[in-house]
Amino acid sequence: MGSWELRRWEFNERRAVSEWRSSWAKRAQVATIAGVGYPIINALGHTLRWRVEGLHHFDAITASGHQPVMAFWHGRILPATYYFRRRGIVVITSENFDGEWIARIIERFGYGTARGSTTRGGWKAIHQLVRDMRAGKPAGFTIDGPRGPARVAQPGAVWLAAATGNPLLPFHLEASSFWSVRSWDRTQIPKPFSTVALVVGEPLEVAKDSEESLERARVELEQRLLTLEKRAQSMLNRRFP
Repeated sequence: MGSWELRRWEFNERRAVSEWRSSWAKRAQVATIAGVGYPIINALGHTLRWRVEGLHHFDAITASGHQPVMAFWHGRILPATYYFRRRGIVVITSENFDGEWIARIIERFGYGTARGSTTRGGWKAIHQLVRDMRAGKPAGFTIDGPRGPARVAQPGAVWLAAATGNPLLPFHLEASSFWSVRSWDRTQIPKPFSTVALVVGEPLEVAKDSEESLERARVELEQRLLTLEKRAQSMLNRRFP
């Protein structure tokens, strides 16, 4: 996105935030969507069956006195939200209309929120994540969000890991049966009673010595996630007794 497009998008975002917050109807919509969305997602989550591999990496990080910077693709946000609930993970959510109802839903699942995005307000939100991680909270990042391109890692999670000395923890989820939303990220919604494979990869340490090292870590993170995706798909194809 060029500088002119970015400024125009930021202006439109500011106007959109102001408009929905000043509208009684929009505020009522936010409350309604959040009020209905949480029980639906919660009910769906209770029907899912899980095949999990690599969760010991999460436990090993916390046992060492650190917290993970959890990194995954935006298109798997729904099953990830349900599985990792009640762990105190802090995530970035936008300040716009959609971000508000999303924040209200995930807060009911036990997540913390840092308000902003990877463009407007993004660094303010990331600095809030730095403070939260130093207070002992894990962070979660949809690393190709909020606008894509899909499966291209953005630098925010890598920067956060370098700034806090905490490792990146990539993971991927894949459902055996799902609906796919017609969006830039092809969001996957698992169907009731489907099986979800969750693969947590090895932690990735990020050195804070140069821009080149941060870029190497970003590329490595992207490649690891693509590998984890293939692993999750293969888990669904295996026969289990």
